[in-house]
Amino acid sequence: MYIIGCDNKSSVISKLEKILMDIDPEGEHRFYTDVQSLISNLDKPVEIAFIDMNMTGMDGITLANKITARYPLCNIVFMADEADTQLMSAAFAIHASGYIIKPFTSAKIQDVILHRRYRFPDLSDRPVKVQCFGNFEVYVNGKTVVFKRQKTKMTLAYLIDRRGALCDTNTLVGNIEPECMADNNTKSKIRVYIGDLIVTFVKLRIDNLILKSSGSFGIDTSLLDCDYYRYLSADPYAISKYSGEYMTGYDFADETRELLRIKHSSSL
Repeated sequence: MYIIGCDNKSSVISKLEKILMDIDPEGEHRFYTDVQSLISNLDKPVEIAFIDMNMTGMDGITLANKITARYPLCNIVFMADEADTQLMSAAFAIHASGYIIKPFTSAKIQDVILHRRYRFPDLSDRPVKVQCFGNFEVYVNGKTVVFKRQKTKMTLAYLIDRRGALCDTNTLVGNIEPECMADNNTKSKIRVYIGDLIVTFVKLRIDNLILKSSGSFGIDTSLLDCDYYRYLSADPYAISKYSGEYMTGYDFADETRELLRIKHSSSL
């Protein structure tokens, strides 16, 4: 997880840093004793922010509002001395995820992390990993999936872009073979690409990725760990990986590309 902490007292920060290293050894953690330094370094989505209620230069409520204005799904955990418990109502008025009294323990930090308000979906056990940001690529068991035809790969990209919606053959022709008439010959090509996809993934022991219904085709999104889908669910890591590029080289992705650009710009 990406976690930040801010307290004017370096002793508090040192203790928090040590506890988080034990609890979340694979995570990224940043710590600050100066509020302005934290604000200057808000460069990507934060999953949890531990904030002291009473700091020099800016109170914890104001700082929390600045963080959540940029990253609404950040879990705010306030830290306060026992004498400051009267501030608890103000903390929960802004929907804080937690409130801990100093001196805190490792068990208390673990508890507020475990019971945080906002969670991002764990897609790590899904068999098919999909990269939409930049060039489109697909991986199974850590290996790049090789497709028989470039248009087969393009068909899969289109179905993923449609996020599980069933697409009829005419729609697929218009996006995969836009230079061709939607005649029987071109529709036959589309069926070949779909057949390629089914065979490719069956060989990889993924039998039901492609959905079929009354001449329409889609994809089972529950089998995908996809950066684009993660971005839409406000996953901090996916958001940090987005740099303005989406399915490079695919014209059908222009609409989604523009929607992502607008969404990303509005969050800055």
